[in-house]
Amino acid sequence: MNTDTWTLLRRDGVALVLTHPETGLPAVLHWGADLGPLEKDDLAALERATSRQTAPGTLDAAWRVPLVPQESDGWPGRPGLLATRDGRPVYPRWTTAVEQDGEAAVEVTATDEHAGLILRTRIAIGAGGLVLLDHELSNTGAAPLDVAWLESTLPVPKTADHLTTFAGRWIREKSPLTTPMPRGTTVRESRRGRGGHDSPWVTLASTGTPRNRGGEVWAVHLGWSADVRHRADRVTEHVSVLGAGELLRPGEIRLAPGGSHRTPTAYFSWSATGLDGVADRFHTWMRARPQHPRTPRPLVLNTWEAVYFDHDPAYLERLARRAAEVGVERFVLDDGWFLGRRDDTAGLGDWEVDAAVWPEGLEPLATLVHSLGMQFGLWFEPEMINLDSDLARAHPDWLLANPASVPSPEGRSYRSQYVLDLANPEAFEHLRRQMSAVIGRLGVDFVKWDHNRDLVEAVHDGAPGTHEQTLAAYRLIERIKAEHPGLEIESCSSGGARTDLGILERTDRVWASDSNDPVERQDIQRWTELVLPPELIGAHVGPSPAHSSGRDTALSYRIATSLQGSAGFEWDILSCDEEETERITAFAALYKELRGLLHTGTVVHADAADPALRVRGVVAPDRSEAVFTVATVASLEEALAERLRLDGLDPERRYTVRVRDEIGSGRWGWVTPGWIAGEPVTVPGRVLAEVGLQLPTLWQVQALVLHLRAD
Repeated sequence: MNTDTWTLLRRDGVALVLTHPETGLPAVLHWGADLGPLEKDDLAALERATSRQTAPGTLDAAWRVPLVPQESDGWPGRPGLLATRDGRPVYPRWTTAVEQDGEAAVEVTATDEHAGLILRTRIAIGAGGLVLLDHELSNTGAAPLDVAWLESTLPVPKTADHLTTFAGRWIREKSPLTTPMPRGTTVRESRRGRGGHDSPWVTLASTGTPRNRGGEVWAVHLGWSADVRHRADRVTEHVSVLGAGELLRPGEIRLAPGGSHRTPTAYFSWSATGLDGVADRFHTWMRARPQHPRTPRPLVLNTWEAVYFDHDPAYLERLARRAAEVGVERFVLDDGWFLGRRDDTAGLGDWEVDAAVWPEGLEPLATLVHSLGMQFGLWFEPEMINLDSDLARAHPDWLLANPASVPSPEGRSYRSQYVLDLANPEAFEHLRRQMSAVIGRLGVDFVKWDHNRDLVEAVHDGAPGTHEQTLAAYRLIERIKAEHPGLEIESCSSGGARTDLGILERTDRVWASDSNDPVERQDIQRWTELVLPPELIGAHVGPSPAHSSGRDTALSYRIATSLQGSAGFEWDILSCDEEETERITAFAALYKELRGLLHTGTVVHADAADPALRVRGVVAPDRSEAVFTVATVASLEEALAERLRLDGLDPERRYTVRVRDEIGSGRWGWVTPGWIAGEPVTVPGRVLAEVGLQLPTLWQVQALVLHLRAD
């Protein structure tokens, strides 16, 4: 609904109300629960009911916080736009026009002829109630305009008194930290040229410490695959503000007269049902995208932890045959197949098959894999280059780097590799041709697209180049996929360092972490699926002990953890004994049986009392079926464990609970409840949610997979 004074957007349980002042940008009166079909008088009442000041008030503060707050609005927090012309600040005075597009989208066009600016802001409530917001700033002046930042923000109420931010490291991505909401402006930045393992990822404001299944939560995620900045402003005179934007280096965005800059999309999710409600909005929106994968997610075998750089064609053919025998559907040849690539110090940039290792080329392996009924996948790291490569020797000017840092000073090497300047049209075209030739010749079905180092002093034509590099990488992915219809691409960045919605507009899944330790994976995958639905999250069964941590775990635990995502193996399964081979074959069959549910249902997480307990479920859209994983990351605190409450079920239906132990039986102490020891038990959904099932005594790191079917 649009009037001259207000705009009401509504969709899927969420409403956003804008008020349009006589001068300046609109402000958000409400973002949260759907308020119903409000009439003009209702909107006027909402305006009055939430007003902080009436004329002729004299407080030196903004009466409302506009979409892009500025100092001139009386806003003392971080400004939403910072720009300069000829080294002098630009202070816009906006005249606005508003055009609503249907019930759930609006575009605001703001003009300042004196400052030479046009700002277009688009807000849309997408499927699931996810709010999408972006800006486009155009320079209509006679001189260049330097943009320091332009950020997307939405208000959150004062009751949001806790802030959760994310950090992490390699093989422990996406680690949350919750604190009371700090006063003033809180900023989290990533300056790695990719998201990074310590990426801000998502910023959450919540009423109290956020819970999985209850309480209000407001969240923001930025769909951008490079430097980002997340912000939260809690200032004394106003509602709080949550937002995010691209982190720009000085001089990175200089708009010539007539030039424009469009921001990455910021995604905002509000929930009255805790963190699972936040995730459900993201998942619903992503699954509604036209490019979202619709076919069953294949069971994968990736060769990295099986052979590393030791490529023996005969052995890899044996591995492919064994993979097909146990039920693998996608066989991926990882790093080591191209010119000079015997370790990680050489070869990047030379995307031609190394005849010294593969004298007959990769055609025999690709043909075998396809003849066995599997897809063939291949590893690339397109955006990177080694100095020890034919490409670097021929084109040293194609590096995205400060010349003073090539080669890197002693003690500052970054994986012995550098970044290829994709914003250079010649470098872009050379890379596109090489990749496309290999993919086309071999009939590659899947590319594992890696990105294993940060961008350091990323200089393009003498200026900061991260922004243009990221856009060029997006274009390259789009070109490669357009040239090879049906090709799927996984975003890997030494694990989960590039898993944002910007890269996922162009790719088909992510590699959540280089850690295949299932204990670490429990939390890595849990926080990755705060935004991404599980069918997009690569989760593989590795060997024991895990290569990343040295931890020994039961095969049943590793399998249960893999079932939580897009499943597969990162393991030399030729080394499996007879019992292990039986178990992984049963796992393949179980995954194929359950993936229709696991990759379409609603993800739920119980609020367990014991900090060592992880309870995660997927409930079918019609609530006729569910799969829950019960896992521990340490021994439980008490001998008699808590009861397991299973959320998300239909309270009026009865469910038969079955332990899926064909993947291997869990082990526990002397407490062995009847429902787990004998025949499957049938329990009303209301009882499962309100009373729960008694857990066994889990002394060790263990996992159980429970399958529920409604009568």
